[in-house]
Amino acid sequence: MPSVVVAGAGLGGLRVAESLRRSGFSGAVTVVGDEPWLPYTRPPLSKEALAGGVDVAALEFRRKADVDDVEWLLGRPITHADLENHCIVVGDDITIPFDGLAVATGLRPRVLPIPGPVTGRFRLRSAADAAALRERLRPGAQVVILGAGFIGCETSATARSLGCEVHVVALDAEPMVEALGRDVGAAMRRRHEAHGVRFHLGHTVDRFDGDVTVDSAVLSDGTVLRADVVIEAVGSVPNVGWLVGSGLDLSDGVLVDSAMQVLADVPLVAVGDVARHPNALFGPVPRRIEHWSMATETGRRAGRTLTAVLGGTEPDRSPFTAMPSFWSDQYDYALQSFGMPHLAERSEVLSGELDDACIVGYFDAVGLVGVVGIDRTAELVPYRAELLGRAG
Repeated sequence: MPSVVVAGAGLGGLRVAESLRRSGFSGAVTVVGDEPWLPYTRPPLSKEALAGGVDVAALEFRRKADVDDVEWLLGRPITHADLENHCIVVGDDITIPFDGLAVATGLRPRVLPIPGPVTGRFRLRSAADAAALRERLRPGAQVVILGAGFIGCETSATARSLGCEVHVVALDAEPMVEALGRDVGAAMRRRHEAHGVRFHLGHTVDRFDGDVTVDSAVLSDGTVLRADVVIEAVGSVPNVGWLVGSGLDLSDGVLVDSAMQVLADVPLVAVGDVARHPNALFGPVPRRIEHWSMATETGRRAGRTLTAVLGGTEPDRSPFTAMPSFWSDQYDYALQSFGMPHLAERSEVLSGELDDACIVGYFDAVGLVGVVGIDRTAELVPYRAELLGRAG
């Protein structure tokens, strides 16, 4: 009976395991994760869980009966993959053989080589990260956040709600500019500034000062910011170090085809944030899409693919057309997006006003390529349908 190892115990790994069972795979399934917890949802870590305290059990995804017989090997980082001999190495000396492998190891925070003390600097990816950071976000704390992407902005809003003084430092022209464009990014900046956040855009941190713990940040223009807490939110990189030397294309995550299959001599798929895959809605170029929805969509297809390959049949290689979507809650503002706005050549306010509730459309040479709603998320359904029409 063939066996499958799922490398990564997040949402993508869970969806692969579920899909294997629903597709009729009856062999052994082992899910290996470097964190000690069963799969849990991460978006609340920068928002409500960070504000109210981290209860991992409350964040766990509901696991259906399909995966009751799955073995969970948790708190064990994977150190190496030997694809030639169909096995992975966990920790220093545990070797786990497989017939099929699913890569679902996700991302890790990017770390900038900034001189100065390390103590007092936080990153936010795991429940443990959020729990450690929550202890430091006390009223009056001086918080310096590096990065003005979604994690940086969501954490800014949470820190302000807890009574912290917040400075955001970023090289970007506007917050969340890569995902939303300059106009919407500027509108979101004004919302944050109205809540007391101070931005230092077009700058970075040259060094941190302090004896053992960071007490200040020195910016590239010479500005010195007091820092009781530093949060580094400057993006993420794919967790593929354990696959180095395997012969796979790891130039930006793990390259797969429309079936989520890696072109290798071993039955191998990749899912979620770590997978670089084509999406027929947005052209033939394979891309990593770091949206929560993609872990589910790619995980389901990858499970079906492994079941087919291990059963000796051809997997479904029809075009992959899952709709990327994301949402963000910042203060009382609800923001949601469909499509890929960052691929747009231009944007247009379709309804409302940028400084109020609004819907913004993003367009490429084909037509609508993305849409963002601020406090009008219920009205996005027709635009989602229009985006799905790109597949035709």
